[in-house]
Amino acid sequence: MGRRRKGDAVSGWICLDKPLDLGSTQAVSRVRRAFNAQKAGHAGTLDPLATGILPIALGEATKTVPFLVEADKAYSFSIQWGVETATFDREGAVTATSDIRPTLDQTAHALKAFVGEIDQIPPDYSAIKVDGARAYDLAREGVAMDLKSRKVTIHGAAVVGQSGPDGVDIVMECGKGTYVRALVRDLATALGARGHVSALRRTRVGPFTEANATGLEVLETLCHNGIALEVLLPVETALDDIPELAVTTEDAFRLTQGRSIVLLPRQVETLKARLSASRVVSARHGDQIVALCEMRAGRLNPTRVFNIN
Repeated sequence: MGRRRKGDAVSGWICLDKPLDLGSTQAVSRVRRAFNAQKAGHAGTLDPLATGILPIALGEATKTVPFLVEADKAYSFSIQWGVETATFDREGAVTATSDIRPTLDQTAHALKAFVGEIDQIPPDYSAIKVDGARAYDLAREGVAMDLKSRKVTIHGAAVVGQSGPDGVDIVMECGKGTYVRALVRDLATALGARGHVSALRRTRVGPFTEANATGLEVLETLCHNGIALEVLLPVETALDDIPELAVTTEDAFRLTQGRSIVLLPRQVETLKARLSASRVVSARHGDQIVALCEMRAGRLNPTRVFNIN
């Protein structure tokens, strides 16, 4: 008999508005403790110097984390011109300075070249793995690295204001794997300037936005008062792009047992019109998600089964 998990069987998503100077792992730990949840995880690491949207999965919602990792994201950030740092944010040691201060118009014009699919080299201080080690750990040890460029997509970016005499404010919508610090590094190079990220806020991760976000202290207070379930989002929140199929009680039972079910021809045709290349379907019974399935040859084969009380 398996060992019983400590904590409560809480399942769902928290759209956390992460505060400044708190790491993503620390944030997950505090949310898990607040709910006394059996398990928790997060989708999309957010640096301690960044604030904003950090989706945290509790219980059965952790099974949907991989789908959110693929989601588009949105950021608002500020660049401080004149100073470049080793980390390309305000935490790192100064590595270069410059008297060049690009204007808002110059910055907006140069920024256009970075919209679309581009090649981007991740910063040395990043979570990329190099021979099994994190790049930021190697960088702190002074190990020289030659990180390879990757294709990333920036859907849109715009200059929206000025931060003091030496700064500029930018908003950006992008695909997975895009580094704001790398964009700032490359933008500064294109302008013949030096700069670093002086402020960074993530405003969206897929369906998780500032509109449904909750601050950490507010969340902890709600948990203490026993009313935090009011801000707990459904397990399927991360699956907004996955087509749904209502199943019968009998089929729901089969899926929870790990067995496939046969689809009607009309169900196959309806799902085909909505399926992506992954062919993933969310099976539901009533208002409850039952399983994530792969559709093959007119059948749904369960790949992740949910046990939500």
